[in-house]
Amino acid sequence: MRIIDADTHIDETEDTWDYLLPEEQEFKPTVSYPSHQDPNRSQTRYWMIDGHRQPRMNRDDATTKTTVQTRELMDVDARLRDMDAMGVETQIIYPTLFLVGITTNPDIDRGLRRSYNRWLSDRSDRSHGRLRWACLPPYCDIDLAVEEVRRAKDHGAVGVLKKGDREAGKWPNDEYFYPVYEEAQRLDMPICFHVGSGVPDFTPSREFSYGRFIRIGMPAVHAFHSFILHGVPDKFPTLRFGFIEANSSWVPFVLYDLKRRLKTRQKTDNVMSGPAYDMPNDILKKNRLYVTIQVDEDLPYIVRHTGIDNLLVGSDYTHADASMELEFTKRLQERVDQGDLPEGAVQRIVYDNPKAFYAL
Repeated sequence: MRIIDADTHIDETEDTWDYLLPEEQEFKPTVSYPSHQDPNRSQTRYWMIDGHRQPRMNRDDATTKTTVQTRELMDVDARLRDMDAMGVETQIIYPTLFLVGITTNPDIDRGLRRSYNRWLSDRSDRSHGRLRWACLPPYCDIDLAVEEVRRAKDHGAVGVLKKGDREAGKWPNDEYFYPVYEEAQRLDMPICFHVGSGVPDFTPSREFSYGRFIRIGMPAVHAFHSFILHGVPDKFPTLRFGFIEANSSWVPFVLYDLKRRLKTRQKTDNVMSGPAYDMPNDILKKNRLYVTIQVDEDLPYIVRHTGIDNLLVGSDYTHADASMELEFTKRLQERVDQGDLPEGAVQRIVYDNPKAFYAL
């Protein structure tokens, strides 16, 4: 069976910043350690960016079933061998550091995102089409963002990363972002709402954990809700939208909430809340909305609301967190064997759907 891994990651490394322009060298992230720890033995390290600390993970090879060479793309061929062992034809790569806002300085944001895009371009080009990726437009400069999307398309990018909360001080359905959406539509690239946040948060790590779910987990869900409520997919009739690593159990709740809100809007003619909208039963398909699942979710219930054709799945390769599922194909087949999914569902979720979503 052919497999496309719809959600994998890299860990940014020193090489990621090799593409900064000469005038941007002062923005280059440096590595720091807690003052009380020996760097040679430390289990904690940080990127220092714009005077603030951002986590830089020390990952365990055994837990992640990866190596630093594959996580940081030091050895592209080694990563391809890992894919061969997993039976994966293509991986779609998302960042780690850039899953959250890292600076309020637009010059730094432009430089680091542009360097990341060129670093991934180079590694993707070396992979002969097997490592594909979601580009990072510098949304603080919308004209440059459009240029970056265009350039990334020529170097293996198959998606445009977006956050579901504020980026560049604006919500994702703001017309400010429409030039990027228009260019993505023209290039047949989806907008990918991965879990994370576009809003920098420099609070201490312990305090960060207090708000992690709402800050990291919920923005992608918000984007789904907001885009339907405000009719954004109708403005871009061929553009696809993905909601990545946010699980899918929320979809029935969000669809229920939208039906209630839209019904109330029609009764009250509340123009402040957006245009009138009739929700079709196959709303994901009609609006080209794709959602990643976890293999142990209540899939029979979810599929009643989503159908099969708009579901994706990924291994979360390199990240050893709650979304990690390296044997997702095997686990999905077990769900079919148990009668939780129809025959043929595995082929559609692990290959046909991601192939259509990422236009591979």
